[in-house]
Order: sequence, then structure tokens, then C-alpha cells
Amino acid sequence: MSKSDWIDCGGGVRLERGVRARMRDGVELVSDHYYPPQPGPQPTLLMRQPYGRDIASTVVYAHPTWFARHGYNVVIQDVRGRGDSEGEFYPFRNEGADGADTIAWLRARAESNGRVGMYGFSYQGMTQLLAAAEQPEGLQCISPGMAACDLYRGWFYHQGALQLASTLGWGLQLLKADARRKQLRDASDKLEQAWAQLSMQTSLLPNRSHPALHGEGLPSYVFDWLDHDGPGEYWTALDVSQRLDKIRIPALHISGWYDMFLRGSVDGFLALRKFAGSEFARENQYLLAGPWTHIPWGDRIGAADFGPEALIDTDTILLRWFDHWLKDSGAFAGKAHVCHFVLGENFWRESETFPAEAKYALFLHSEGRANSRKGNGTLSGANPGAGEPCDIFVHDPEVPVIAPGGPTAASGSFDQAALELGNNVLVYSTEPLEIPLWVFGIPRVVLYCATSLATADFTAKLVRAKPNGAAEFICMGVARSNYLFASNGYAADKIHHWDFSLEPTSCLFSRGDRIRLEIASSAFPLFDRNPGSDVPSSRATSWDWRRSTQFVFHNHDCPSALYLPASERQE
Repeated sequence: MSKSDWIDCGGGVRLERGVRARMRDGVELVSDHYYPPQPGPQPTLLMRQPYGRDIASTVVYAHPTWFARHGYNVVIQDVRGRGDSEGEFYPFRNEGADGADTIAWLRARAESNGRVGMYGFSYQGMTQLLAAAEQPEGLQCISPGMAACDLYRGWFYHQGALQLASTLGWGLQLLKADARRKQLRDASDKLEQAWAQLSMQTSLLPNRSHPALHGEGLPSYVFDWLDHDGPGEYWTALDVSQRLDKIRIPALHISGWYDMFLRGSVDGFLALRKFAGSEFARENQYLLAGPWTHIPWGDRIGAADFGPEALIDTDTILLRWFDHWLKDSGAFAGKAHVCHFVLGENFWRESETFPAEAKYALFLHSEGRANSRKGNGTLSGANPGAGEPCDIFVHDPEVPVIAPGGPTAASGSFDQAALELGNNVLVYSTEPLEIPLWVFGIPRVVLYCATSLATADFTAKLVRAKPNGAAEFICMGVARSNYLFASNGYAADKIHHWDFSLEPTSCLFSRGDRIRLEIASSAFPLFDRNPGSDVPSSRATSWDWRRSTQFVFHNHDCPSALYLPASERQE
């Protein structure tokens, strides 16, 4: 294409569509190039994504023309097997090599000054981490949003439980594009029908036999995600969890307190702060954590209003990040390593560290009937006495406890008051706080539990109970016995020590609020339900479901507790 054929985007920015680059194996990938108004070689921003390069993550970021107007070549590329790019798409598998080859090709172009940064969120964040681990010359910084260094623990599974709603939903979305690309009309029709009724798909059993996943000619990656339900080589071959030392460049990690990949983002930041391949890289990992879901990033989630401070300009922050590392502007100099939005206070705070340890202990107490918020479960700093009775509830896979966001597993600070009425949920609350408490970091629970079956799940949900009766969801954790006790086994009718983390948060419990902990054995369809039998969850039908009686002990010998990374905040 001659320069006369370039498209005028206004403000001096011009667009060249359909530029082809050849990878090391001969496959050609296609990108759109936005050129800045400034003459001469300029640094390049690269985004690689699987959803159609014209979208360019504009659901949360400014259009590429905005970055181009600020003096960058901006390149948006269809990854292998997507859009107009050649080859076969298999999520994550080729993004490291293809990213490195693309960067080498871009640096050789006349408009490039040899300095490259990458941006984008979700899958586009993964393409950055995987490319960075290849150490391509010229890649000087990345800004992975809502991604994960460890795909098993930070993207698909949480301590052994599958993130069912997001995994199945994303799989159907990707397969729709595969079916269209391969001209598989029958498969495409089934996928479109499933997509039109997405909230119903998690109830089709068994999940692995979902008819839309089995269209003739469709790839196998969704089955692979379901079949590899434990950590191992399958996952490490696709991510950077075993190659953190290969990443030697600065990264700005962007996450949301209600994002499905929150744990993956924060764990990735913490891991690279500790294990990146150079002191320079370790020192230049940064985290921005806002009150956001995956899409959009703003001040509202459902009925919740986080105030005007939540409308932070992430595009300008990104521009300062790239100006600092690609133009030597110094715009990011002196910034704190962690910038986080405090839920409840609705204000941004800065910190040099992200607390990983939780030492503020609130012990579980009851008179043996903590079932529902009508029960007598309490939380306090007092150690439990020797004679406290245990709490008991029944887990029935046929009638699971619904996820914090309801039957659609929506993300946000939804009111849990109605969900707390079920007797299959144990509810423990403090007295109204006299002094505000700020929780910042990764909460965890230590539970002493026994179950009538040899496989079980436990969920722990942190809730802010307001004086008006609202019960605002903050964060939760889940653990499956098959994962948590993989090394030493799990047995029915025996007390086991369950110790697992909740998702990270930054939240202010105000004077008059109560800190509340909910304990259950499911959060469907956010997580898959444990069938209670030897049949893997993804292959289970209702014929495989087994009810289980769960015992939660809290006494002198079994001091079950919620541990918070917390400090008192004077008003």
C-alpha cells in the first residue's frame, strides 16, 4: 500500500490496514498500523489479540488513534488463527514465539526507533507476559491488565475448583469464531443458540458433553481445560509460571477488585516482584487495582456507586508509563509500587508493598446453630472455649448455594442478605465495629472440618454487613479437598485442617459495620459443583451427585478463624 492509500484518522494520524508479517514457521500474521503525526522514527506500542483487530480493546482503552496522536506507532495484530492471520488458534500456545517474532519485525521497519512496549487486558495481557518471557530485543516494558502468570491457579481454577461460568462462557465465545472461520455452519448454529441463552449453559450436564462444544471440526482446547483439573505440565507449557526469571522488564499490572482474574493479576505482580530475572525488573513491577469488573472500568457495578474517584483516567496513566520507559520522560518516577482503591472509603491509596500475610484473627463461635443469618454464629478476637459445639450443614449438589452475583455469577458488591437465609450457609458476624478497620491484602481462613464424603469443597465469603441490613460482598475463596490435600489424602468423617486464601481486597469497614464470614460448600455457577463422588465434576450428571454432611468445629483444640490483613483506622 502506498502512502497515498493510507486512511486519514484526523489529527495527523494515518492508518495502514492489513500489514502482513511472516513468523519463523512461515505463517503470516496481519495487523493494522496507526502512524503518529510526528515525523521520524518513533517508539511502537503493540497489542496482540484474538477478537478482531479493529476492536483493539476499546471496551476499556482509548482508540489506538489516541495513543498515536501522542507520538507512538500503534500496531494491533490478529494472533495466529484469528481474524485475517493465518495458522491454527490454540489459546496461549503460540503467543510467546509469535510475539517475539512480531517485535523483531516491527523494530526493522522504517517508522520504528527500536523501542517497543505492549498493552492490552485479559488475553491481550497474556500475550504480553508470554512475549516478555522470550526476551525479545527492544521490548522495554509491558502493561498486562487482568491476566495471570499462572493460568491454572489464576485464570481457570481456584484451589482446585473450576471457574465454571467464565471458563465455559469464554470457551463458547472463542469456539464461535473458530466455527465461523472454518465455515462450520451446523457447529456455528449450536454455538450461537448457546450464546443467546448463556446463563443456562452451566446447568447442561455433564459440562464436558455440552452439545455446542462437540460440533464436528471444532478444536479441543475447551475439553483440555476441563480434563486438566490439576496443576501440571499442560498448564506450565502455556504460561510463564515456571519462567518468571525470563521476564526482565518493567510491568504495570492492572486489576479490578471484582474481576474474574483478580487473583491471577495480584499473584503475578507479587511473583514478578520476587522472581523476575533481574533486580531492575523486580524493582519496576507496579500494580493498579481499581473497583472494577472485567468490563467496564468505572464507578458503577449494578446498584453500587463507588464515587467520582473511581473514574480514574487509566489511558493517561498508561501514557505516562510508556512515556517514562519508551521516551525517557521520567513521568513515572517516584510512583508507589501499589496504587489501590479502598472500597468503602472510595478513595485511592498508595503503598510500597501488597500485604501477603493476614494476622488479625477473628475466631468462629456459635452455640451449634450458625446456619443462616438467623442463627447464632459470631466472630470475635476471643479464643473459642473447650466446650463449644460444632456447626453442621448439608451440601446438596442438586441445590447448590448460589454464587455471590446470583445465577448468572455476575461480578460486583452484590447484597448477600437474601442468600444468607439458607441453612446450607453458616454465618458468623462481629459486633458492630467501634473503630473502623481497614483490610488490605489477602485474607485467609483456617477451618477445622469433617465431611461425610471423601471429597468436599468449602467456600469462605467476606461480607461487610451494614447497619441498614445490607450485606455487601467483598471477596471469597474456595478450596477442593482433591487439591488442598493432594499430598496426604482426604478421608470422610475425619477432622481436617483447611487453610486457604480468599481473593485480595482493599476495603474499609466503617464504625457500625459488622465483619461477616459466610461458610458454605458451593458458589454455583461461579465455581463448578463438587458432585461428591469419584466422577470428575466436568463429567458428572445428577446420577453422580451425592449429598454430604459438613461439620465445622470451633473449640480450644480446633480454633477455626478468619485471618485478615487489617489495621484499625481512626476517624
